[in-house]
Amino acid sequence: MRDSARLTARKFIDAFFPECEIALLAGSVVRGEETQSSDLDLVIFDECAADSYRQSYFEYGWPIEVFVHNKSSYQRYFLENVDRARPSLPQMCAEGIILKDNGHASQIKNEALQLLKAGPAPWKATEIDIARYTITDLLEDLSGSENGVEDLFIVSKLAYLIHEFVLRVNSHWIGEGKWIVRALREFDPKFADSFCSVFDQYYTDRDKESVITFADQVLSPYGGRLFEGFSSNSHGKQVI
Repeated sequence: MRDSARLTARKFIDAFFPECEIALLAGSVVRGEETQSSDLDLVIFDECAADSYRQSYFEYGWPIEVFVHNKSSYQRYFLENVDRARPSLPQMCAEGIILKDNGHASQIKNEALQLLKAGPAPWKATEIDIARYTITDLLEDLSGSENGVEDLFIVSKLAYLIHEFVLRVNSHWIGEGKWIVRALREFDPKFADSFCSVFDQYYTDRDKESVITFADQVLSPYGGRLFEGFSSNSHGKQVI
């Protein structure tokens, strides 16, 4: 019988990072979403660390993921997370339970909360066009494909790009893996339900026409599909 998440986290910090200034416990165990396979996510602020790093452990019956930062590296990661519109570190800092504090933990948590509230910058017109072109290319591949195995991977890529498109044009954070649906639900539960229904139907009966119709509906308010006249050079970004 292993100890609770919080007790284990404290024991781990005392044993492995006794000199750290700040320690936060984040992840599913603090969101009330813990399962048998859940790990402990710990954000450690240690001025002895020359730069940020991530390390995995298995201690006290728990898998433990440690994200180590110093006072400059976490700010750099915050900015990088904004640029990619996926706020993994700010999310952990904002939700984290303070286990150790030198007096500055609340400041870091407030920075993270403000960043999350502001959201990422919306896509510019050029970025929207690049996304429209990329989705158009996949839709053409899917329409003309007669290979069911290849279709699986085309649809998988479409699912990610459609989620990214909808969230980025609306200045909302995107997700990855299980966080794709969570990010969509946070933005618009009704759209998330439609998204899940379309792709669940595809993986059940391979109804690719529903996927194509759904993608066209998403693109329609932004000019629909884009092919003729598109130039990657004119948009300052190479598309392969």
